[in-house]
Amino acid sequence: MKSVAMRRAGAVLILMLTFAGTLPTGAWAGSRDFLWKTVSTCLDPSAVDYCGQCSTPRAEKGCAGHAACGETLQVLAEANNYVAFADRKMCGCPEGYFHALAIPRAKVTGVEDPHRPEGIWCFAWELGRRRIGDETVMALVVNPRLYRSQDQLHVHVVRLKPDARQRFTKLPQARVPNLDQVWRTAREKAEAAKFTDYGVLVASSPDGGYLVVVDPVSPEKEFTEAYCR
Repeated sequence: MKSVAMRRAGAVLILMLTFAGTLPTGAWAGSRDFLWKTVSTCLDPSAVDYCGQCSTPRAEKGCAGHAACGETLQVLAEANNYVAFADRKMCGCPEGYFHALAIPRAKVTGVEDPHRPEGIWCFAWELGRRRIGDETVMALVVNPRLYRSQDQLHVHVVRLKPDARQRFTKLPQARVPNLDQVWRTAREKAEAAKFTDYGVLVASSPDGGYLVVVDPVSPEKEFTEAYCR
């Protein structure tokens, strides 16, 4: 397996090469608050001056000048505390490819935030179960602070790469029976491994329950089908 240093260098290069294509053009392009502004201004289409205030309006609203993929918000699931929508990495991808983001409606920066919500894992897993179907190929991923482009917590709902399970066996991990134990287990494993920054990957466990893996680099880039091409 690659050394952590080599994986860090590779992940940084990939992030630099692809970042420009993951966010829309416009006033918020490149902003680390884009996701938070989307959640806080684009979910209620009945809001005053909705089309003027929201840079990526809901597709069903039909705001003028917003028609292409990446210019509208494709909402996939909503709950009182969370929302999920299609990641822009899905634009131009063939039918069957899936990459969504599950996001809290409250301001939560990321894996390091002490207010990170436990329930987001169940919300994201249910979305993946409905949209992907085969739970053995599903993954939920949160990237480390240094390997993310946004400072609003977002769980990637994606498929594992075919060889992912074989490759992440050497990373710190544990099996948990319930998804509400993910954050605590990840923190404990990261502290034991002396990771000052870490990402979290959740997959189904062959023995039942869920596998929680911590990675000091980017589990999204390393182990999941983050891009269709």
